[in-house]
Amino acid sequence: MTNDTPKGDRIAKVIARAGRASRREAERLIAEGRVSVGGRVIDSPALNVTSADRIAVDGKPLAAPEPARLWLYHKPTGLVTTERDEKGRATIFDKLPPDMPRVMSVGRLDLNSEGLLLLTNDGAIKRRLELPSTGWLRKYRVRVNGRVSDEMLEPLRRGITAQGETFQPMNVSLDRQQGANAWLTVGLREGRNREVRRAMEEVGLGVNRLIRISYGPFQLGQLKPGQVEEVRRRVMRDQLGLDAEAEGPAPRPGGAKRPSGPRASRKRRS
Repeated sequence: MTNDTPKGDRIAKVIARAGRASRREAERLIAEGRVSVGGRVIDSPALNVTSADRIAVDGKPLAAPEPARLWLYHKPTGLVTTERDEKGRATIFDKLPPDMPRVMSVGRLDLNSEGLLLLTNDGAIKRRLELPSTGWLRKYRVRVNGRVSDEMLEPLRRGITAQGETFQPMNVSLDRQQGANAWLTVGLREGRNREVRRAMEEVGLGVNRLIRISYGPFQLGQLKPGQVEEVRRRVMRDQLGLDAEAEGPAPRPGGAKRPSGPRASRKRRS
């Protein structure tokens, strides 16, 4: 019996592994006719390629795969977590240190939220960490306006429907009441769009500050707003279940540093 499975990997995966774009972005580049294989422009991502294929994006040869890397970033308020913003607002990518390679965010934090955001140069890792099946707990410190009782938080613990969308049960605890405001610790595993804010509004509480303090095993710790810290390769390998071969070659000398604050980015645009 012959094996008819094409050799190699899907081209969008290869482009993502090279750090050029996420898989979804790679599929968009292909649809726009910006990717060629062996000198021929392709229009479908349904293609397997190997290391022997000559791949180019916008006429430039695709770089060799970079080793998979992961960073912790303390996102300040006032930045959007998109590569480009149609309203012209500043993005996190505008403020990353200039020595950072091209990176993608794992999930998002909205404009007025702050705290831990994971960044990676590897599209496969991004996809793995964003999948609902990963199920990592994300924890937030949340300041709300109002007098909070334990009874008010019970609907959040049971699972609540807000604006026609049902949210899974949250871990919610009241830390302290501070005048007209209260501080809560909230844990959830889904991370839907503005989930914490919408759920709090449903029980009559307005969020006026939201800080993500952890994403699975990764902690915000003492990182200051705008700071970036690379996760050690051994830690990343252990937490993500990677083996040395899948992780890729060792990084070149002069790896990521710990900058003291944000500077203008040299992030390559797709």
